[in-house]
Amino acid sequence: MDATITLISVFAIFIPALMLPGPDFVAVVRSSMTRGAKAGLQTTIGVSAGLGVYATLSLLGLSTLLVEYQWLTWTVRVLGGCYLIYLGMKLIRARPKADDFALTSDEITSKQRGNPVLFGFLVTMTNPKAIVLFASVFATAVTAETPVWLMVLMIGLVILSALVWYTIISLFMSSAPVMKRFAHAQHWIERVAGVCFIAIGGRILADARNPVSP
Repeated sequence: MDATITLISVFAIFIPALMLPGPDFVAVVRSSMTRGAKAGLQTTIGVSAGLGVYATLSLLGLSTLLVEYQWLTWTVRVLGGCYLIYLGMKLIRARPKADDFALTSDEITSKQRGNPVLFGFLVTMTNPKAIVLFASVFATAVTAETPVWLMVLMIGLVILSALVWYTIISLFMSSAPVMKRFAHAQHWIERVAGVCFIAIGGRILADARNPVSP
């Protein structure tokens, strides 16, 4: 019964937080709409892997480190915020080639560089909000008496939840009607994604000094 209560209390917070638009959401949408379903699903795998890493670290005591060493929290937030702003600037400054508008989604995917899995993973790993979420919610739900199987189950459910949610987002955003509607807007989608990354990165920098509560 205790295990059930722990899972419900944790995932009642995690699932809504997962569904709220953030860097991960923007990354999956951007890959899906500009590079197609395959790239969107690969980005989903990267995002899910990153969330799994954070879930694992939080259950191993990440929250204790962040509370004891607040400078570490500040450093992570600043570096993460700067990376997202850099990524946003890079997307905004990208210039489309004239012949890109005549290509199919598969041809666009083949021409664009970058590993979607790595892209999704890095966006997640540089998202300080994910660190705070797992450190404040997941780690506090675990005690010295928490069995190993329950912690492994929690990590597995985190990865599974992310895979299911972002797969739905990816398949919808890369569906034929959506791709047809935005066939000539790939560059503007990149720009919108860039603006979102910059806004999120700026917000993270603004909150950098806020301490992590024990």
